[in-house]
Amino acid sequence: MKLMRHGPKGSEQPALVDADGQLRDLSGVLADITAATLSPHGLKRLHELDPSTLPLIETPGRLAPPWAGLGKFICIGLNYADHAAESGQPVPAEPVIFMKASSALIGCNDPVVLPKNSVKSDWEVELGVVIGSTARYVSEADALNHVAGYCVVNDLSEREYQLERGGTWDKGKGCDTFGPVGPWLVTKDEVRDPQNLSMWLEVNGKRFQNGNTKTMVFNVAHLVSYVSRFMTLNPGDLISTGTPPGVGMGQKPQLYLKPGDSIRLGIQGLGEQQQKVHAWNPELIDG
Repeated sequence: MKLMRHGPKGSEQPALVDADGQLRDLSGVLADITAATLSPHGLKRLHELDPSTLPLIETPGRLAPPWAGLGKFICIGLNYADHAAESGQPVPAEPVIFMKASSALIGCNDPVVLPKNSVKSDWEVELGVVIGSTARYVSEADALNHVAGYCVVNDLSEREYQLERGGTWDKGKGCDTFGPVGPWLVTKDEVRDPQNLSMWLEVNGKRFQNGNTKTMVFNVAHLVSYVSRFMTLNPGDLISTGTPPGVGMGQKPQLYLKPGDSIRLGIQGLGEQQQKVHAWNPELIDG
């Protein structure tokens, strides 16, 4: 099942994508797709629906983040050995955890707005893991039972803020609009193996990232289990699992985003995103 939300900010409507790729309106079934919807009980209720009985959506509006009420936006750093190498960093012995501000969250095709004075804003296609039931000190064997589904994430990063301004990575990761998510939340029953998904990213039509989740240093089950040792994972929390090589920082010479650039990215079975990059403009963030 592919769940999604569409419409203007503050007026999003729930929907699903049926087996034929048509959009079906869920607003007569539930008011919105929330963390409660992602619970085993909530997803079971939706799985029992016959999508053909739901109204068709001919012209969806803006594609919003696939669920409302994102809790924690957790990220894993350097989780692909070849990305660690291009970053000049050793492969970590344990997962690197950092947080992305929930205010960075946007829809998959919303404008990306560069922060003031940004000179090193970068791209990162990543597999997102959406939590469906509370996880606290869960075993690796049990970890995927706490997952509701998967999504595409663009973990945009301002490298100067992240690496050259002192302190943690968070200040370069949590800028407004630096967390496009979607287009869908694909429930885990549709993802046979989260460790064998091809992923890619293009800037201005040129392919820079071309990877596969099978080359992760720490797989999804390990990450869910590991993170749950340090914080309780709640329904609606998101873990972004790291990026393969090909980021702007790794180019020779280095290449960073500028106003007017177009980003396109996707993950096998999870859909595609497309963003236009803009100079600082708060109206594009709040509008």
